Amino acid sequence: MRLTCPLCGERDLREFTYRGAALARPEGEAWGDDWHDYIHLRDNPAGESREYWAHSTGCAAVLLVTRDTRTHEVLGSALAKGGGA
Repeated sequence: MRLTCPLCGERDLREFTYRGAALARPEGEAWGDDWHDYIHLRDNPAGESREYWAHSTGCAAVLLVTRDTRTHEVLGSALAKGGGA
């Protein structure tokens, strides 16, 4: 699989580190069911997924990558706002 870093161009997957699924973070800091779900529960969808990847052996940028989990086809990538997971 190859990922396109917006700063460095297309690169081999081995230059990147998976940082996790791009999930919406719950509001507030009080512990509740929403935080429990966010930390402990994960869907494993077949199909389009949004994930954070770090260009760890390159420019160190954190990317938001959209890909198909069935085929590993990369549908897009962009710099992540806020640094990712």
